[in-house]
Amino acid sequence: MSGDIGVWGAKEIAPGERKRLRLEIGKSFSGSNVTLPLMIWRAPEPGPVVGITAAVHGDEINGTGAIRGLVQEPPFTLKRGALILVPVINIMGFERHSRYMPDRRDLNRSFPGTRGGSLTSRLARLVFDEVIGRCDYLIDLHTAAVRRTNFPNVRTDCSNEACKRLAQAFGSEVIVNGTGPDGSLRREAVKAGCPTIVLEAGEVWKVEPAVQDLTVRGVSNVLAELEMTDQPHAAPPHQVVVEETRWVRSETDGFLHFHVTPGGSVSKGQAIATSTSLLGKENEVIYSPHDGIVMGMTTMPAVGPGDPVVHIAIPSTRRQHKHIEKSIDDLEEGTIENDLRSHLATNITVTYLEEDG
Repeated sequence: MSGDIGVWGAKEIAPGERKRLRLEIGKSFSGSNVTLPLMIWRAPEPGPVVGITAAVHGDEINGTGAIRGLVQEPPFTLKRGALILVPVINIMGFERHSRYMPDRRDLNRSFPGTRGGSLTSRLARLVFDEVIGRCDYLIDLHTAAVRRTNFPNVRTDCSNEACKRLAQAFGSEVIVNGTGPDGSLRREAVKAGCPTIVLEAGEVWKVEPAVQDLTVRGVSNVLAELEMTDQPHAAPPHQVVVEETRWVRSETDGFLHFHVTPGGSVSKGQAIATSTSLLGKENEVIYSPHDGIVMGMTTMPAVGPGDPVVHIAIPSTRRQHKHIEKSIDDLEEGTIENDLRSHLATNITVTYLEEDG
């Protein structure tokens, strides 16, 4: 950890304290000060520093809601270490309801940034120095892009043992192994020595209750794993690390009617959607080319040739897929995993075909 968690400019945070702070980013076009709100929460005893960030893309606010919940009603007592809670990284995009910065750049392709570069690059550098530079671990919260939804999945570099440990502890059903795009916060943070995981869950412009529950449980799990709390660990019904994911795309234009839901299990050759004309004439039935788990879906039923329809996480073996399929079938009502599936499915119209049960 390169920065002192207890000293932020002229302000000091003592062990056992929680303080709201604002980092000055710069000026808006009108000359007003632009600041980044965050909270520092120090436990009474020393330990790891964990950063929890959201809205690196300014319209992805499920994580913002989860961090607000952690601030208002924390479900644990922090015994050791410290948290840096940043509900919105891309504050300029957030205020415009936009994924991007005002200079039209993608902040999550701009890390670690430079002090003398573009507006986006300067914000990236500030975040990297003032937040990431003080963290031993990082949890970065995202959602799907516009007009899509993601079933919660954690993404990290599993060749890094510390990253893999965090991902497994978080407790999502699906872990996607990968280093992330060049310039992304998670890739650059790991390169700088800060093990990082990303949660992808839900939709833009929403704070979804079931996603909040899963996120807060996952954060609690990670803190328990790092011995920062005495909270018991809550394990998922199953967990799989996948090396490959694929989008299934439409071959024709049309209006979709879905036959699968986020988080569902699909088999190779299973119908996942039917494309029709606006007057109901069938154009195409879209079939899954893989066994796997529905990790993401379009929420826009109007499609053209080549448009993405369903994103499938592909287990390494058929036996692994069958185990997950049975585990999903056995989910009990009232569990977070079951609630997620039913809540995310309310965003689309689904009809199960007879052969699919």
